[in-house]
Amino acid sequence: MAYKVLDVARYIINYSNTMEYGISNLKLQKLLYFVQAEFLAFTESKQPCFSEAIEAWDFGPVVREAYQEYKQYGGANIPSITEYYEVTDDWEIKKKRYDENVIDSQDRQIINQIVDGFADYSAAALVTITHGQKPWSDAYVEGMNNIITTKSMREYFQKNGG
Repeated sequence: MAYKVLDVARYIINYSNTMEYGISNLKLQKLLYFVQAEFLAFTESKQPCFSEAIEAWDFGPVVREAYQEYKQYGGANIPSITEYYEVTDDWEIKKKRYDENVIDSQDRQIINQIVDGFADYSAAALVTITHGQKPWSDAYVEGMNNIITTKSMREYFQKNGG
C-alpha cells in the first residue's frame, strides 16, 4: 500500500533537518521524485512509495499536493514538522501530531539513503539532473504540467540505475 505524499514529505523534511541538511520546497520535490523512482525500480515490490502523481513542471518533477503544502516557504528551508492539520472526510479540520511510524521502518531506511545520497546537491543541481532524464523530458510541455508516469520512471531507472 502506497503512503500519502504528505506523510513522506513530512518524514523527508524532519529527517533532513535532523541531519542538518536543510531542505527547500524545490529540493523536497526532487527528493520525492528520486524516492518514488527508487521504490518503483529497485524495491522488491516495485510499487510506488506514494500514490499521488508527479507532474513535469518548468523546474523539474513536482508533486502538486506537496508543493501546495510547502510553497509558503519559498526558497527558504522548511522547518521540522511536529504537528499539522488534516481535513477529514466530513470536512473537519483536525490537528495531528507528527509520527514517523506512519512509514514502515524499512521504507524509512530506503528514504534515508536517498536523502543522504543527495544531501550535498543544491536544489538547482537537482533540477539540472532531472531535466536530463527521460521521465521528465518526455512528459514536459511548457505550461502543461503533464504527469510523469510511474511506468516511464520504472523503465528509465531500471535501465539507467539510481
